[in-house]
Amino acid sequence: MSVDASPVPAAGIRTKVRVPLRFPDGWGTTVDVFTFTGLADGKEHIALGVGDYDQAGVPLVRPHSECLTGDVFGSERCDCGPQLREAVERIAAVGGYLLYLRQEGRGIGLYAKLDAYALQDQGLDTYEANRALGRADDERDYTAAAQMLTALGAGEITLLSNNPDKAKQLGALGITVREQVPTGVHVSAANVRYLRAKVEHTGHTLALPA
Repeated sequence: MSVDASPVPAAGIRTKVRVPLRFPDGWGTTVDVFTFTGLADGKEHIALGVGDYDQAGVPLVRPHSECLTGDVFGSERCDCGPQLREAVERIAAVGGYLLYLRQEGRGIGLYAKLDAYALQDQGLDTYEANRALGRADDERDYTAAAQMLTALGAGEITLLSNNPDKAKQLGALGITVREQVPTGVHVSAANVRYLRAKVEHTGHTLALPA
């Protein structure tokens, strides 16, 4: 997904509410959840202010795309759930934001993602399956993410991501990415082919086993 380098319209903070979190492994923390007005795509994205986010000079930021199967149900076909859990703890240690973006299935939606799963079961990889459905490899646009960060006063960030497109898009949208740091590698027998496709197709920084 490419973005236009034209100015990004301003968004505003709509609500801030304190929420205690508890993950299935027992680890927990308390975060501030922000909602927004004026987001470019009209979706209900949220930001979690984690740790001493308001004191962090350059906050650690994880843009995390919603994954119902992985985040909620613990599916092992992807690494989304473990990445979410890891990100919140790492951000809590230094202060920053987790942007929870409503971009299921790299932007194609839940039903289409499950259709792509069925095609993967027939031998296609995750990107080939998207194309077979007439969709792009990755349909995510991070304009709303840039709007959220600007509204939060986080115009300069450390980006927690393995995906070079996130840094490229955010930079084009006016966010200064001082450094990009990778997440851990959460590999299993069920997701290793999926992770390898991310490395081969889109240059994700993942050190996978041979």
